Parts: sequence; structure tokens; C-alpha cells
Amino acid sequence: MDEKPEIQSDVCFVVGQERQEVFAHRCLLACRCNFFQRLLGPKLGSGMPSPVVLSTVPAEAFLAVLEFLYTNSVRLHRHSVLEVLTAAIEYGLEELRELCLEFVVKVLDVELVCEALQVAVTFGLGQLQERCLAFIEAHSQEALRTRGFLELSAPALLSLLRSDKLRVDEAELVLAARSWARVGAAVLERPVAEVAAPVVRELRLALLAPAELSALEEQNQREPLIPVEQIVEAWKCHALRRGDVARGAPCRRRRGTLPREHHCFLDLPFK
Repeated sequence: MDEKPEIQSDVCFVVGQERQEVFAHRCLLACRCNFFQRLLGPKLGSGMPSPVVLSTVPAEAFLAVLEFLYTNSVRLHRHSVLEVLTAAIEYGLEELRELCLEFVVKVLDVELVCEALQVAVTFGLGQLQERCLAFIEAHSQEALRTRGFLELSAPALLSLLRSDKLRVDEAELVLAARSWARVGAAVLERPVAEVAAPVVRELRLALLAPAELSALEEQNQREPLIPVEQIVEAWKCHALRRGDVARGAPCRRRRGTLPREHHCFLDLPFK
């Protein structure tokens, strides 16, 4: 593996958005990895063939993959391990994938956990997803303030909002969901309510006190986020003083739910 051209090198990669040139050896890569065997194919002609462009993988992650292929070991770093993990999965390198997963679990912290959750959801990494959810459940308020939270996909955010173990009050979750939807709306150039639609049903509005629900309703008129019928279902819980009447609005209290006077008639304590 060379970062500068040498006589022995017979393949050049142009890697990442920075278009860094990385020189390597076709035979070794093809023998070690089916992905590169298919990508590179048989060597044709003499001399250095045209560069292979891999624009989606960052250069640092690609160099880590090559380090593993050449040495069967790898030096991982907290700031790039998720990119190496993604590359390992896409290239079918199971052993490297396991090394990355072990490393992620060791270095998991508030700043990394939402990004790790996103990778876990994207690639169906069940054990990593469970570890990330457990970490966020224990550090909910801190995790909700990270950039990684704002960049979660809707399926990843759903996995969080369905948890009874979040240590955060529902009023804060509503604010966090609105912030998440605003970021998504700006990126996707779509209305906030449209971006939020896949996840807002998991907000437990009946846990809010009447004054909080009224304030939410007023804000919802200015900036639509939550379907009107969902707010109506929460009001119905208050009017009938029963939690079981809310078909689409769960009333289970989370670990971080702050007590409110009306919770006594919801009759759905945290389990």
C-alpha cells in the first residue's frame, strides 16, 4: 500500500471528496477481497491503468481498509471508525467489520452514539443498535442536544421514540422532534410536517398537562408539526380522564416523564 507511486504499484484509486490518490497492488487486493476482485477485474495491457474513482468513501477510511488487507490488522480512531465500519460492510470484510464493532462499543459516548445508531439502523446491526439505544436511554437529554441526533433518519428516530426508558420528559421530546424536523425540512426542502409525519405518532401528547397541550396546539397552528387528530386524541384523554381511549396516542410514562396532576387517571405506570 503506497500513498506515493512506486514501480510495484499497479492500481491507483482516487478516493473521497478530496480526490486523494492512493496506490496499491491489484493482485493482493483481488486475492483478499471479492469486492476488489470484481472491481478491478483482470489486468489489461502494460503500465498503470486508469485510476479507479471511489468518491463516496473518505480517504482515511479507505486507507484503514487497505491497512487491514495488507497486514490483517488495523489502527482505528474514534472520529473515523464508523466510516471504516461502513466501508467494511460495503466491501464484505466481515473480520474488519467485527473489529470496528468492538471498537465502537468501547469508545461509545454522547457525541458518537447517534451517529452509531444511524449506522446500526442503516445496515441492520441489531446488537450495535441495542447498545446505542441503551446508551441513549441512560443519557437521553445530552444525546438529544447533539448534531448526530438532528441528522438521524426517520427509522432511527422512531427506534428512540418508541422506548419507554428514555430519561427525558415528553415536553422536551416534542421540542427535540420539532428541531429534528426543521433540520430535515431545510435539507430536503420539504414542509416540517411532511418530514415529521413518520415519527410524530410516537410522541405521547396525553402526558402533557392541559396548559402545555394548549401551548403546543397554538404553536402547531403557526408551524404545523403534529396532525390535528393526534392532538384531539390527547384532549380526549383529559376530557374522559382515561388513558385507554387514545388509540394512536400512547400514554405510558417514560423513565424521565415528570409527574403531572392528571397522570393519576392515566392508570398506565411505567413498567
